[in-house]
Amino acid sequence: MRAWAEGVWIAEAPLRFHGLPFGTRMTVVRLAQGGLWIHSPIALEGALAGEVAKLGAVVAVVSPNKLHHLHLESAQRAFPEARLFAPPGLAGKLAAKGRKVRFDAELGDAPDPLWAGCLDQLVVRGSPLMEEVVFFHAASRSLVVGDLCEHFGPGDPPWMRALMRLARMDGRARMPPDWQLSFRLSARARGAARASFERLLAWDFDRVILAHGALIESGARAIFEREYAWALGSAR
Repeated sequence: MRAWAEGVWIAEAPLRFHGLPFGTRMTVVRLAQGGLWIHSPIALEGALAGEVAKLGAVVAVVSPNKLHHLHLESAQRAFPEARLFAPPGLAGKLAAKGRKVRFDAELGDAPDPLWAGCLDQLVVRGSPLMEEVVFFHAASRSLVVGDLCEHFGPGDPPWMRALMRLARMDGRARMPPDWQLSFRLSARARGAARASFERLLAWDFDRVILAHGALIESGARAIFEREYAWALGSAR
């Protein structure tokens, strides 16, 4: 665990996705009433679970999209009193696989009362592949995202950078290309994407905590205006 801002911590763990060493990152936020909110948990066992418990009582665990589910059971075992929140599509996906994960509610465009006033949120809509719930921590001017934005570059192995160049992602903080293309399939999808990103860009953010890749420590709004111009109607 390491501090990102006052009342915000992050923890990282190795992760391989389709054989690639992406790595992953969990975010912990202290809420106004003192409880803790966890975004995209990594394995919450042993020493790490103890570190989190020392910060306070975990009251909420959220998954941002239907890909971020590997360690939900470990979060429930470590913090059985916490409420677990699913993004659109995840509860059905896990039930179909026989995974017995107890969700308390599905995330939408409005924050739950547990974290309202501390974190805002929206569902990025328009893609038939996946919808992600993005969060905004106003006090630190930080977005907290899962796969909406990934950021790989100089610190990664040469072979991985070569793959990222093929995907036009080397050194660029942006959405993976397959997901991005799915927003362009219909006028309705493009309209939903535009509405989502207009609302996102209305937030006063400067930093981004990403689940995968290098953190964006400053200047994030300008990066998003450039890299997500396609969602607002630009040809980029």
